[in-house]
Amino acid sequence: MLMTWIWSGLIFLALAAAMYTGRGAELSAAVVTGAQSGVTLSIGMAGAICLWSGLGNVMEKTGVMAWLAKTLRPLLQWLFPSSAKDPALAGNLSANFCANLLGLGNAATPMGIRAAKGLAKGGEANDELCRLIVLNTASIQLIPANVAAVRASLGCGTPFDILPAVWLTSLCSAGLGLTAAWLFGKVWPHD
Repeated sequence: MLMTWIWSGLIFLALAAAMYTGRGAELSAAVVTGAQSGVTLSIGMAGAICLWSGLGNVMEKTGVMAWLAKTLRPLLQWLFPSSAKDPALAGNLSANFCANLLGLGNAATPMGIRAAKGLAKGGEANDELCRLIVLNTASIQLIPANVAAVRASLGCGTPFDILPAVWLTSLCSAGLGLTAAWLFGKVWPHD
């Protein structure tokens, strides 16, 4: 609801500023051009998202995701100790983490929501839930599929040349985020 008011206010301010400065025609041209660009970008990304989501399904069916989940189990149980007692939670956490590693943020979201519901105790955010949110926000990615799709749809000939920068920044942001979550958990412990 709040975002509706914010967006409505921004649109109203843009219209008022355009009318006040006499640039209504330029605003309407920019709106049409922006809408066309949005549709073009969406169509360009749809193919890449289908490709990578399909690859994710193939990896799941062939057991690659299960192997990744088994490999990541010790790390995930260390980060989320309650997952050791709950196999469904462990499955959702590992699937969410694997989808994020592959850059499939859209596919990771439903599993992340199920994992968050499994981690929430009594409707309150606990340390494990905060760590999950930090990891999903930082989203360590080995293959940034969505970003590469945007770059390719905008005409980039080498959309994956950003891999070293993505790896470095996602590892740094995840590390700093987890450190901050740990520190805040120590400073403001909850009962």
